[in-house]
Amino acid sequence: MVPVATAAAMGCRMQNFSAANTSSEEQHLTSEEKAWAHWRKLKQPKLIVAPMYEGSELPFRMLCRKYGAEAAYTPMLHSRNFAQSEKYRSREFSTCKEDRPLFVQFCGNDPDILLEAAYRVESFCDYVDINLGCPQRIASRGNYGAFLMDDLPLVKSLVEKLATNLSVPVSCKIRLFPVLQDTINYVKMLEDAGCSLIAVHGRTRTERTRERANWDAIKSIKTAVKIPVLANGNVRHMDDVQNCLETTGAEGVLSAESLLDNPALFAGFRGGEWVVDGSDGFEDGKLDRGRLVVEYLKLCEKYPVRWGIIVAHVYGMLREWLAMHPDVRDDFNKEKNLSFEYLYRMVDQLRARGLRFPLYVKTRT
Repeated sequence: MVPVATAAAMGCRMQNFSAANTSSEEQHLTSEEKAWAHWRKLKQPKLIVAPMYEGSELPFRMLCRKYGAEAAYTPMLHSRNFAQSEKYRSREFSTCKEDRPLFVQFCGNDPDILLEAAYRVESFCDYVDINLGCPQRIASRGNYGAFLMDDLPLVKSLVEKLATNLSVPVSCKIRLFPVLQDTINYVKMLEDAGCSLIAVHGRTRTERTRERANWDAIKSIKTAVKIPVLANGNVRHMDDVQNCLETTGAEGVLSAESLLDNPALFAGFRGGEWVVDGSDGFEDGKLDRGRLVVEYLKLCEKYPVRWGIIVAHVYGMLREWLAMHPDVRDDFNKEKNLSFEYLYRMVDQLRARGLRFPLYVKTRT
């Protein structure tokens, strides 16, 4: 596992992505051409793990990568805490050489603090991402995420600060304005400020995941800008991936909540809720969530993370099993001395009761 670099160790380099680590020919490319050259260098990943608060940490990213994910975001990191606290950096960020391509996402509203935080990760990632889409109350109180949509000059200064000084490109993850033209103006501003990639959550700041994402709006954004665009929202299985790519024209898709339930989504596996009863088009994929939990736990032993994160993922993947056996769930809730051995035994206990919720794949013809 790679430790987080310190700004001192990196010499706080003041390099522009447009000039750093490029040949003389590349230095004559336009910003648009550089953005695409970098994307092609990463082999143009289409299947991407979205940033999830305490959900897209290293072990989970590696599990998703095993099952088809081609790139991933870290969880949202608070730029001020990351810049100022070694304890926070050690606790919240880790990576390894196989964890690429990688977007490291920060929230914040101070250009200098954001840059200081970004300096510490630029050697370990392929994009530094600015969170402009978090709609939660904590983001409102802290004036970051989607609430920066109310102060576009500040957003522009954040992007310009990073784009001017970092050796890796800057990406932005956004939400939609209620009026489409406002969103179009927004993404053009981000592009002009130096953003090299835009990921669009196809909902407004007030809309929640139960409301359908607006893929048509993402298509309009893709048409309006000249840099790579990623689409986020309503990606529950691989049919959705294909439909989203075709509808939006985006370079790739992000998935979040669906991956928490099924980390093998990008490998073509889907839960029974997405298989029509009596359909001949699917078969048992010989994989269930119990096995995914075991694989995840082994990755956590290799790449340690906080128990709270582990518990949340175990609940996410075993939700149906635990709902059917509340005695196991209650014991789990009351356990005060969690260990990997306890969690492995819990999976075995559920299996011993004959439980199996298979994941399905499309029948090969």
